[in-house]
Amino acid sequence: MLNRLGPLGIVGILILVAGIGVIAYANWLVAAGIALVLAGLGLVVKALISNVLQQFGMF
Repeated sequence: MLNRLGPLGIVGILILVAGIGVIAYANWLVAAGIALVLAGLGLVVKALISNVLQQFGMF
């Protein structure tokens, strides 16, 4: 999976995890909520991209 993201994607994931870690240091409940929102957003984006690629016959 990591080789499909490329270096910029890996840096993005590291920054995302670091940001949630900083928020968790201050308040773990808020960090858990933000992590759930980001996970849900990621699933929605994946579904949208898969749907668009299916319509073009690429997936």
